[in-house]
Amino acid sequence: MTTTPPAPNTTGARKSFWAKYGYTIRQFFKFGVVGGSGVLVNLLVVIVCKKLYADYEMPLFSLFGTQWSIRLYHLYATVAFLVANTWNYQLNRMWTFKSRHHGGWMRGFFPFLAAGLAAFVVNVIVQTLLINPTSPVALPREVFDDSNGFRTLLYWATLIGTLVATPFNFVLSKLWVFAGVRAKNVRAKEAPRAGE
Repeated sequence: MTTTPPAPNTTGARKSFWAKYGYTIRQFFKFGVVGGSGVLVNLLVVIVCKKLYADYEMPLFSLFGTQWSIRLYHLYATVAFLVANTWNYQLNRMWTFKSRHHGGWMRGFFPFLAAGLAAFVVNVIVQTLLINPTSPVALPREVFDDSNGFRTLLYWATLIGTLVATPFNFVLSKLWVFAGVRAKNVRAKEAPRAGE
């Protein structure tokens, strides 16, 4: 007599997966939506900066006496980062991690800024590699010749750098900046059950 093994219970596995990771996946989606709006804010600030002074590759000062320089687009990236980071912090605080009642605004902003700085470093490195004509991954100047907005090298480098840096920002925000929010939300949900 032969018996056929029971079919694997994929429904239970899916439920287990969503029970374990669903909250984080939803947070990552919300973080992505907020981040998408932040990308637009970041890009808008860069566009405004470039309109104010178009020579974005102009060297500002030498980097510790080396052949490398901090260039104007690094300054643009810094200004855009600060504006977009503040924008993203407020939206993430209110919507993604729901931390309106979690300490003061400034108390949470500086860890978020610090987490954002790590992502900003990744962004600037990627941006520099894409703009620098001697880089092996430089965007082709014959395509991105700055002849119009869609072919502006700075805009594409900014966009790609921001997209590459987003996962770093999410992980640091979830595990460090808003870590206490998750614990507080879990305690708040369990409190009515304890009183029943």
